[in-house]
Amino acid sequence: MRITAREDYAIRAVIELAVAGGAIVKREDIADRQNIPAPFLENILRDLKKEEIVDALRGPEGGFRLARPADEITVADVIRAVAGPLATVRGTRPMALEYTGSAESLQELWIAVRASLRNVLETVTLADLANGKLPARVKRIAEAPGARD
Repeated sequence: MRITAREDYAIRAVIELAVAGGAIVKREDIADRQNIPAPFLENILRDLKKEEIVDALRGPEGGFRLARPADEITVADVIRAVAGPLATVRGTRPMALEYTGSAESLQELWIAVRASLRNVLETVTLADLANGKLPARVKRIAEAPGARD
């Protein structure tokens, strides 16, 4: 999986909102704190609002906040909101692919890759990231021999 700038910015933006603990945060403040280009962030926040990850409040005191508690929003939720499915092959979900002959086992491999991504990204919440405490299982994966190669 390749994390794009858009996905990285989206995750960083919602971590800022999680750290705010329900307080309203202006888009400009998120952009400044995370060094995200404001026009880029505006589009990301629009997608996050559409997918009910964030709430937008209008007016001079307006801004953004998480739409639900940080411990109920996973990294996978955020990525899906701004980029779609976690893992596709040529834009197709692995379960919908068909291979023949010597490539037949590829479908099972792509399904395993997707499941591995889900096993990490669906278990880490914004609260985990905001508190700097990843689940032990995820930390073990990150600390495994070869993980940082």
